[in-house]
Amino acid sequence: MGHCKCTTMSTRDHRVAVSPRRRAFSLLCLAGALCLSLLTGPATAASPAAPSVTISLGSSSEPERVSVVLEILFLLTVLSFAPAILVLMTSFTRIIVVFSFLRHALSTQQLPPNQVLVGLALFLTFFVMTPVWQEVNTNALEPYFAHEIAQKEALDRALQPLRQFMLRQTREPDLAVFLKAAQLQRPHKPEEVPTRVLLPAFVISELKTAFQIGFLIYVPFLIIDMVVASVLLSMGMMMLPPVMISLPFKLLLFVLVDGWTLLVGSLLKSFL
Repeated sequence: MGHCKCTTMSTRDHRVAVSPRRRAFSLLCLAGALCLSLLTGPATAASPAAPSVTISLGSSSEPERVSVVLEILFLLTVLSFAPAILVLMTSFTRIIVVFSFLRHALSTQQLPPNQVLVGLALFLTFFVMTPVWQEVNTNALEPYFAHEIAQKEALDRALQPLRQFMLRQTREPDLAVFLKAAQLQRPHKPEEVPTRVLLPAFVISELKTAFQIGFLIYVPFLIIDMVVASVLLSMGMMMLPPVMISLPFKLLLFVLVDGWTLLVGSLLKSFL
């Protein structure tokens, strides 16, 4: 009898323990059946009509509308080239390359982060290019928006300050290389240099200037690496990485000479 009572009690406990699971399973089955019935309802049930979108090019009898559409299309095309214009026709290239050299010379791997370096380079680019953009706004954009000049003249006026900036920073040997490649004669005045020749020559000149500045940045930190490596070798610590020891000395030197102010000030002066 005692055995039967224990069996009966254990069976009841098992039922009590299993009943919540059965309830949850039953609820899930009911929910699934309800969703299935909604998805596989009768075909005659009314379903909401989906809106249709059509794109067509119609004729217009007003030339003003056509010109506005073409201007919008031209503006979108220019905006698609905006990153390339910002990177290759401004001071951004030189600044970001110099910052990359600095980070490698300090051996700080990913410090400062790329987002910080790119953001600082953008702000410095805006600072350097502000006089150029103000001239573009005064001579080209404002007269164009006031309907005082045509679109082609506005583009020519906007290009002139950028050309002057690029000509000041471009070396003559770089210009000569691209003039020779384009089979053009040597121009008598800077204004006669074609823009298609000036753009690549400007980029090459910016890269060369950035590498020169990067070499000057590398020299003091390279000396620190050599001294630390020689000391570790003389002490027999060949298994200890020299970078681990030289990194604090590099950071100390960079902080003591106020490196960021010195570097940014030198970069800004290089565009004058």
